[in-house]
Amino acid sequence: MEIGRIEAIVELPAVSAAAPLTPQQRTEQRQLVQAVQAVNGAQIFGEGTELTFAFDRYTKGPVMRIVDKETKEVIRQVPPEYVLRLAEELDGQTAAGADY
Repeated sequence: MEIGRIEAIVELPAVSAAAPLTPQQRTEQRQLVQAVQAVNGAQIFGEGTELTFAFDRYTKGPVMRIVDKETKEVIRQVPPEYVLRLAEELDGQTAAGADY
């Protein structure tokens, strides 16, 4: 199991230098990394795949992906990309409508 690789895959939200992580946030991040390591170590999704978590840059929501280790192809993503883009588009329309 590639510990360094897993930690690099778990993309945590960017935090400015002015807003350090709280102890609770650090604990939650550590627990997330440990959970991903456990799932990937148990090969629940197969030997050639790994579970990754990230945050969508537009919606700021969490995204879970099952990725082929060799090709890095996304096999499954929750929520799907089209749902994330729809949420982004709807948010943009709502913000534009607020100008009226």
